[in-house]
Amino acid sequence: MMIQNFEELATTQKKKDTLEILESGLHAASPENFLSKFVAKDKIIVEDETLNLDKFSAIYTVAFGKAADSMTRAVNAIVPVKAGIVVIPKGSRSKIKGKKFQIFNSGHPKPNQTSIKAAKEVIKFLQNRRDSELVIFLISGGASALLALPEKITLNDKIHVTDLLLKSGATIQEFNCIRKHLSKIKG
Repeated sequence: MMIQNFEELATTQKKKDTLEILESGLHAASPENFLSKFVAKDKIIVEDETLNLDKFSAIYTVAFGKAADSMTRAVNAIVPVKAGIVVIPKGSRSKIKGKKFQIFNSGHPKPNQTSIKAAKEVIKFLQNRRDSELVIFLISGGASALLALPEKITLNDKIHVTDLLLKSGATIQEFNCIRKHLSKIKG
């Protein structure tokens, strides 16, 4: 069960039915179930293309967003990933075992120093890859705040802009439009 307090909440038949529907939706959308439709031990399917993984000397992952940890675990359970970077929101706890992944707990919805450190580490990580290696990017909601590399402004300025956008009720599209103009790594 994904809903950990299911029994506590299911106090009536209607609530139980609603929770069962929600549980089914969560199960269907979980990275373990969703990604297994597109990722196999020897191939990855992206739209109409099939990528043969046997032609790569090594496979890495870079994951950022609220579901980065679970997506990384799902892919790592299928594909022989050599190493990677996982960037999740501050306060989240990674369930990834082992030391082959660097884990960063960055600020969300406001970037913090770890957001900058994580962005720099991702750039460095990618610069060290060879043409014969594959890097799989796993990106989910919250990613744009978790990786931050402000351009021509300070982190405090970027936080201030984020505060103003939050207070104004800006949509995620408006957020991302402004973020890409304030970042070295977006857009």
